[in-house]
Amino acid sequence: MSYKPSAEILEKYAKVLVNFALGGGKGVKPGERVYLQSPLSALPFYRALRKQLLDSGAVMMSSLGDDMSGAAKYFYANANEQQLTDFPSKYFKGLVADVDHRIAVIADHDVHELDEVDPKKIMLVQKTAKPLMDWFNKKENDGKYTWTLALFGTPSMAKEAGLSLEEYWQQIIQACYLDLANPLAKWKQVSSEVQRVADKLTNLRIEQLHVKGADVDLKIVVGQKRKWLGGGGRNIPSFEVFTSPDWRGTEGWIRFNQPLYYYGPKVEGIELHFKRGRVAKATAKKNQKLLTTMLATDKGAAQIGEFSLTDRRLSRITKFMAETLFDENMGGPFGNTHLAVGKSYHDTYTEPTAGVSSAAFSKLGYNDSVIHVDMVSTTDRTVTATLPGGTKKVIYEKGQFTI
Repeated sequence: MSYKPSAEILEKYAKVLVNFALGGGKGVKPGERVYLQSPLSALPFYRALRKQLLDSGAVMMSSLGDDMSGAAKYFYANANEQQLTDFPSKYFKGLVADVDHRIAVIADHDVHELDEVDPKKIMLVQKTAKPLMDWFNKKENDGKYTWTLALFGTPSMAKEAGLSLEEYWQQIIQACYLDLANPLAKWKQVSSEVQRVADKLTNLRIEQLHVKGADVDLKIVVGQKRKWLGGGGRNIPSFEVFTSPDWRGTEGWIRFNQPLYYYGPKVEGIELHFKRGRVAKATAKKNQKLLTTMLATDKGAAQIGEFSLTDRRLSRITKFMAETLFDENMGGPFGNTHLAVGKSYHDTYTEPTAGVSSAAFSKLGYNDSVIHVDMVSTTDRTVTATLPGGTKKVIYEKGQFTI
């Protein structure tokens, strides 16, 4: 008999998302509109989330099954150019205007459904949707919208990770503290520690980072008016501390020992070499074509948008999950480093973002792109910060922060 998470677990999970993750760790307020996106594969979780939203007084706007689970391959194989690029702007503008929060559930019906799809078609659809992404980002930066992502394990996802479905769900349960009597209290405690580290890094006024290890020798210029962020519920689980550096100051190379699944087919053995801020060389041991196509999506796709570190002491994720949401928060013996190419996060700007033009962000070295793709390494590395005046300080080693 296939494993099914209990109603109690799903209820706890839903409460974490609705009453902690949204609202920047404060949960929803009565009367606020929440857009709930869930594939059919996560129907039991969708029901639990609907109930919790209702009990919390929220007004729900839902979209069940809009990820095309089981039909995406047919869409990409048969859609004409008009169907690939159609963008109902009035509908999406109305959606963005009405929504206060969004919950998106990841639950792949078939991890390999898009393996044979031309990656150029996938990138074309991504480009078409850029205005929607920009509208949501602006509303978030204006402090009027929050979101969170969560995972519902499926047989296909568990198989890809080399786990039974029950083992896969045990990782979800442990990572999200659903085995505790009060997961919300634990999340507030963890979020407070993550925020402490983020504030400490911001106050150091780091000018440059040097990431050094057997699989990396990379220098990153943090840039002016930057802060570090973490916690706050934007992903569940999330233990990372991150910033969006000045892309122009990235030099060196990094190899990622975790595979990438962002656009369907698994890309393995990724190695990126940066020169004057851009990826000058990119190789992969598997699915090189997809990596190359992704990095050529637009000018910003081959430039850094985020640098992140996870402290191994916080994360209860101990196994590979074949899903970036979990793999970029993995603990293990050395925590993890993840780097994203593509769009920067404007909320890492130290000042209010409302009214700041795209030209002003560009001048500060914030990257822009239709993609934001995280790549993860869990190997040992030391991160040394250069502080004002040239002082060097190790901020991360052996998988944990030293501050």
